[in-house]
Amino acid sequence: MDRVSSFDEPLKKLLGGATAKVMAEHLDLHTVGDLLHHYPRRYEERGKLTALADLPLDEHVTVVAQVADARILMFNNGRGKRLEVTLTDGSGRLQLVFFGHGVHKPHKELLPGRQAMFAGKVSVFNRKMQLAHPTYQLLDASDADEATEAVDAFAGRLLPIYPACKQLDSWRIAKAVDAVLPSAQDAVDPLPASLREGRGFTPLPDALLKVHRPQTKADIEDARARLKWDEAFVLQVALARRRYADTQLPAAARRPVADGLLDAFDAKLPFTLTEGQEKVSKEIFDDLATEHPMHRLLQGEVGSGKTMVALRAMLTVVDAGGQAAMLAPTEVLAQQHHRSITEMMGELAEGGMLGGSDRGTKVVLLTGSMGMAARRQALLDLVTGEAGIVIGTHALIEDKVQFHDLGLVVVDEQHRFGVEQRDALRSKGKQPPHLLVMTATPIPRTVAMTVFGDLETSVLDQLPAGRSPIASHVVPVKDKPHFLSRAWERVREEVENGHQAYVVCPRIGDDAEEAEGKGGKKAKAKKAAPEEDPDKRPPLAVLEIADELRKGALAGLSVEVLHGRMHPDDKDDVMRRFAAGDVDVLVATTVIEVGVNVPNATAMVIMDADRFGVSQLHQLRGRVGRGSAPGLCLLVSEAHEASPARARLSAVAATLDGFELSRIDLEQRREGDVLGQAQSGVRSSLRMLTVIDDEEVIAAAREEAVAVVAADPELEHLPELRTVLAALLDKDREEYLDKG
Repeated sequence: MDRVSSFDEPLKKLLGGATAKVMAEHLDLHTVGDLLHHYPRRYEERGKLTALADLPLDEHVTVVAQVADARILMFNNGRGKRLEVTLTDGSGRLQLVFFGHGVHKPHKELLPGRQAMFAGKVSVFNRKMQLAHPTYQLLDASDADEATEAVDAFAGRLLPIYPACKQLDSWRIAKAVDAVLPSAQDAVDPLPASLREGRGFTPLPDALLKVHRPQTKADIEDARARLKWDEAFVLQVALARRRYADTQLPAAARRPVADGLLDAFDAKLPFTLTEGQEKVSKEIFDDLATEHPMHRLLQGEVGSGKTMVALRAMLTVVDAGGQAAMLAPTEVLAQQHHRSITEMMGELAEGGMLGGSDRGTKVVLLTGSMGMAARRQALLDLVTGEAGIVIGTHALIEDKVQFHDLGLVVVDEQHRFGVEQRDALRSKGKQPPHLLVMTATPIPRTVAMTVFGDLETSVLDQLPAGRSPIASHVVPVKDKPHFLSRAWERVREEVENGHQAYVVCPRIGDDAEEAEGKGGKKAKAKKAAPEEDPDKRPPLAVLEIADELRKGALAGLSVEVLHGRMHPDDKDDVMRRFAAGDVDVLVATTVIEVGVNVPNATAMVIMDADRFGVSQLHQLRGRVGRGSAPGLCLLVSEAHEASPARARLSAVAATLDGFELSRIDLEQRREGDVLGQAQSGVRSSLRMLTVIDDEEVIAAAREEAVAVVAADPELEHLPELRTVLAALLDKDREEYLDKG
């Protein structure tokens, strides 16, 4: 069997069809290599052999003893079963206990007189020492040598505990690993020999043996250090190759022009740019002036002025004779961007129109729901070059849309766009356009290096002058129900002071509305359910909450709703009236999460706040405090004080630092969510590496990867690394890395 193919061997050949099917369906393990990279989550320590008389409390022990007696007891009115087994070894006695479904096998095997080894943690119950659910192995009393050997193999071992599933528990996975472990010798080592030796790493086959069957804790450390490096290095090589390939692509350089659109725009700005905006703009202008495509990630706190920086980049490209396109994830956002950009530009956005500036350009909007005539005009303006700037949703990517000379693509909130869409848009330029990706979700440095490793990163971390602080508080409905009525009073106070407020709910709720509209009993049943079982109740809904507020706590105020299923014209109408100050309170879903800019809105109440992620709460909160009056954000939750959900909310209330929050968010979700299912259902290739805890490994691996790719872009002299890259980054997964 050659070196690669033993890793590619399907598991069903070695393990049988039934086990292989469960592994494929529930654990996504298909080949020998997959299983060898399915590492233990932790290790149980079996203690050295101990006499029953000397058992230490709260420690893992292994004992060899004889079953004195075993009996099944019923409890909970006969609904529960417990098996109690008494052991003796001549020095003392010990009780074992098994519950529930775990009683059947030991009840058949642990018969009086049988001798076995038992391993578990010693606890005390009813003043008697006991082991609950110990692992055990029966011994053949007739063969003393074999029994001694078995005891030596069993006691004092580090027992791997694997990520398992309901259909396949850890010990069965361990047996399957035993069957494939000999193939570890065939592992293809991706690290160049000089790097491996220079850093003193264990050879890969040894690392795989040590991680699955460690003799000592030092074995585990060795193996982990090596396997983490492999993951970080292979990923960084893939990203470095992508960056290198991008530098080989041609692009039209777009250099600033004196006395052009940009200068005219800057001259009419009513404020000066922050130091951060100046610095980031310079990085972007330098990139635009080169003859290969810019690939830059612009991350900035909510309200740090990313749109302003992006707009100045777009104006530079228009000055240089090109066109710029901005992609937004939703129609509401596209309309919002179009409105704020045309407002900022004034007559400069009316190029070629009556009253427009002769230095101006046309700024057009293109979304899926536009009327035919408006759409036809927008398409015409793009193909003739009349429109220098277009703002739209993924409707921009359709085949019909042709540009005169697309020079820059700005993608807002990139995580909502797939790679395919980005590539489709890129192909609309005569040459690949420059790319600027904006995200308002602050990303810790190592995550940026891992998830967006093919993009250069710019960070805007200063808030523009005039932005106000936001006070955030948790409103714990369970512990202090009267706090909620105080929250509505605060909203009323803000409105009385001439301001406006948002109320955010996780759900739209038209399903419930339909049931109630029919006036049937169904609706009443729906309403009653939450009181019977608060944990099972559906998330609070926009339509229901808006209705309750109009009739109750906020009666007399103008309360409107906004959600994703409304007709675009209706959404736009509500947003316009809210922005104009005609609506006091907007009850909305997370459609307001990004880009909505109403400086007069000072208060936000987030219902069922524990049902949102940390970054999402931070995004939402950024919608208030955008003017000169201080902002207020109230996080309403029924979560218990000691729950992780409440801890999350308290963290959000305690800091306005998005980078700090994104770190907390990551620590709680781990990075599976960050790197995992986002595009093409691609599974994260990280098993051992944790993006948050292994900053140094990632940074060092990136440095090594850059050096390797600079010296040998095609990896011609590193066939092993090429093989591992091909296996790890099949086409889908490599495209997944091509973020932006």
